[in-house]
Amino acid sequence: MNTIGEKSLIRKANESDTSQILAVMKDAEQSGFMLFAPDERNMAPASLSKLINSLNQRPTSGFFIAEHEDGILGYLLLKAETLSRTSHRAQIAVGVHSKSRGKGIGTALFDYMIQWAKQAQLHRLELTVIEHNEQAIHLYKKMGFEVEGVKRNSLLVDGQYVNELYMSKLL
Repeated sequence: MNTIGEKSLIRKANESDTSQILAVMKDAEQSGFMLFAPDERNMAPASLSKLINSLNQRPTSGFFIAEHEDGILGYLLLKAETLSRTSHRAQIAVGVHSKSRGKGIGTALFDYMIQWAKQAQLHRLELTVIEHNEQAIHLYKKMGFEVEGVKRNSLLVDGQYVNELYMSKLL
């Protein structure tokens, strides 16, 4: 666990967190910057519980949350590859509730996950981000991620094709 602020912490999620995580996912997706369009995800609590358990049982994957006395503020999903040639790398998905953005929650999630990933002996962390999500790109660069390339016209958002940036960090 890692403390953020007076009564906040970062930890691995568990099944009892499912409903709060789903609420954060729904809120984060309202931003329009996530892979899922607003109100598109229809994940059942049982499916999320299964995903949390599956990731947390793997030695190089995890589902992490930022929690405060008011509840869960954000999540970060780290999913490692399993093939021998790619087992050193992991994909990241992150979301922070709108009321908690700009307050260090994303930074705390990334700090915790990066230290955890080093201990798990991962070497490469990867993510994609919508090209015009400046706040997220700023966070990722601050955490040491670099742009590797552009996925041109990879998403269709509100009738417009938009680019995603490939970003990575070597540990």
